[in-house]
Amino acid sequence: MGYWIFMLSMTLILPLAMIVFGGMFIKNIPSKINGVFGFRTAMSMKNEETWKFAHVYSGKLMVKFGAVMLAASVGLMAYFFHFGSDVVSYGGIFIEAVQIIVLFAIIFMTGSALKKEFDKDGNRRSAKGEEK
Repeated sequence: MGYWIFMLSMTLILPLAMIVFGGMFIKNIPSKINGVFGFRTAMSMKNEETWKFAHVYSGKLMVKFGAVMLAASVGLMAYFFHFGSDVVSYGGIFIEAVQIIVLFAIIFMTGSALKKEFDKDGNRRSAKGEEK
């Protein structure tokens, strides 16, 4: 049972971190564009507007996907409770691999949203349409 509790706690780290950091990104966007903390891609760091957009957009996705992954992780690990440590290990590794894939998907989705909302120079596309 001790090993199962350990594996359960390991599978909950990433979803909990996503919920916490997602909430932080939505409510408290890092004030300065920096290369240390925040959603750091070349497009998100173009200007303040892209920086804020990327944080709010990715923050909302992280909270939503983090909550779903948290529930799914608990459910799947509960299913593995009566199995041996090998099944618990493989199940935990599978859950964590899926979580990492979801995290990369959020990065990709935010990048796609940035490209759709802003041009390559970081200017909002809708602003160009309003000027015409």
